[in-house]
Amino acid sequence: MNGGIYRSANAVPDGEPPRPEDGVYRSANAAPHGEPPRPEDGVTLISVDDQMSGVAAAENQALPPENLPAPEETSTAGTSAMMAVASFVSRIIGFVRNALIGITLGPYIGSAFTSAQFLPGQIYELLLGGILSSVLVPLLVRRRKADADGGLEFTRRLLTFAVVSLGIATVLVVVAAPAITWLQAGDDNTAAYRSLVTNWAYWILPIIFFTGLSAMIGAVLNTRGHFAAPTWAPILNSLVVIAACGVFIVSFGTNKDLQPEDVSGAQIAVMGGGMLLGMVAQAVGLLPALRKVGFSWKWRWDPRSLGLGEIGRLAGWMLCYVAANQIAVFVVVRILNRVAGEGSASVLAFNNVFLLVTMAHGIIGVSVMTALLPKMSAAAAEGRYAEVSADLSRAIRLVTVALAPIAVVYGVLGVPISVVLFQGGAFDNGDALATGTVLVVAAFAVIPLSISYLCTYTFYSLQGNRTAALINLPVVAVRIGAYFVLAEVLKASLSAAGMTAANAISYAVSALISLAVLRRRIGRLNLGSVAVALFKVVIAAAVAAGLGLLVVHLLPGAGAPSGRGEAILQLIAGGAVILVAYLGAALVLRVSEVSQVIGMVRRKLGR
Repeated sequence: MNGGIYRSANAVPDGEPPRPEDGVYRSANAAPHGEPPRPEDGVTLISVDDQMSGVAAAENQALPPENLPAPEETSTAGTSAMMAVASFVSRIIGFVRNALIGITLGPYIGSAFTSAQFLPGQIYELLLGGILSSVLVPLLVRRRKADADGGLEFTRRLLTFAVVSLGIATVLVVVAAPAITWLQAGDDNTAAYRSLVTNWAYWILPIIFFTGLSAMIGAVLNTRGHFAAPTWAPILNSLVVIAACGVFIVSFGTNKDLQPEDVSGAQIAVMGGGMLLGMVAQAVGLLPALRKVGFSWKWRWDPRSLGLGEIGRLAGWMLCYVAANQIAVFVVVRILNRVAGEGSASVLAFNNVFLLVTMAHGIIGVSVMTALLPKMSAAAAEGRYAEVSADLSRAIRLVTVALAPIAVVYGVLGVPISVVLFQGGAFDNGDALATGTVLVVAAFAVIPLSISYLCTYTFYSLQGNRTAALINLPVVAVRIGAYFVLAEVLKASLSAAGMTAANAISYAVSALISLAVLRRRIGRLNLGSVAVALFKVVIAAAVAAGLGLLVVHLLPGAGAPSGRGEAILQLIAGGAVILVAYLGAALVLRVSEVSQVIGMVRRKLGR
């Protein structure tokens, strides 16, 4: 699972850490009716990124970002570099984990496992994710500054309440597992398939408790200036799951023809127990860091002192945002489970491709927005909306220029990429080729996703959480509608590709609605310069795609490699041609953002 990296939209000059006298810390929801804060408020916008992995979490990746200030003696550059490296390593190892699940279980049983794997992330987001993101972390920071004991007793009371609440909720959810899994694997699936999803859910749903505990501990550590443990701990999680896959392969082997009714209790326990132990390891791995920062947790049951009514009011719009996204996840998983076991790309393939899309977005889109958001928030706090508009315009151009070659690579080389990454064990060449088709379609989602994300973060810089939540409602409605329409008109073998196309459509709709609303709110968005840059990027991308397709179709396998050897050859030759052609065309067309993107990504990686 991806580590929660706490970033900030600090309304202070040049992204410097806020001083105590600058004012209070306020959640993204605290501004009345989503209005921008007044300059004299000295507001620092604080929230938290998601910790869950896969679609359930990625759907909520546009939660407000944060960057809690490190201690004065800590090097900001060093801390940023450490978190960037840890995030990158965590993504890579997490991706290896998900690929191994497919290799271990195959597409059919792997889809059942992935369906169960989504559930704790979805339910956690509804229970705590949105509240933690928008309210609890700011509250911890504020009490740490205001209370004589540095917020120690308040934090103890909050952790006690969280542990009790998460424990009760987890027990209730586990008891209700059959009903919950029916939402994702209904009557269209066989009884054996539904039973398998439910049996895995019994093992995996307790993850909710440990995910919440890990998130709360991570928040406590970050508010005390400790960033290393929350950033590296998710790697423990992935390593445990990778070990579980290894135990499964050694003990039971791999069998693509394995049917749900043939999966034994021991096989269920190895994979389900591996997922649960992974999250336990992540939570336990944070405990030494608590001692290191001098925090000692003691039982303090006093929920009335926490101001739960205020927390509920502040979290309302974020919960609305989260709930809408999770409904869409339930719908898409249910639709894809209909075609599981029919030789078609299903839940497993859809999730793996989604992770590839969000990986590109995380490296590029988040890099750009992390660099620009503090400046945008400071400008918004002082009413300098022309600067906010200029920064958003620049961000869109930078992200588009940087992601265009990645989109071309996914579109042209999606099939060989899937063969290299996913083929093996119970996941054969046909399964990899089917996943490649989904990745080709996903190429059209890469840029709209990041532009939508940039617009959402612009609303956060303006303290417009309510606006972001309200925009998300019609966007999710469009997404769900597209899911149903495409599921009806496309054949089963293209269901996962269709669901991916529906995502791309909803991202584009989100970007268009957001830009229209932002134009009314902050004035002109310099869309003329954006359109010129986009036109140049499209031409450069078209040149790169054409040459890449030509090269790939001249190579053995002609875009449908039979094994890793042919796939690697296509990737090396096709990827090199695409990159050189894109950069060459961009330079000829004088796309100035190319050099800026390279510099920004290098700084993100701490080089």
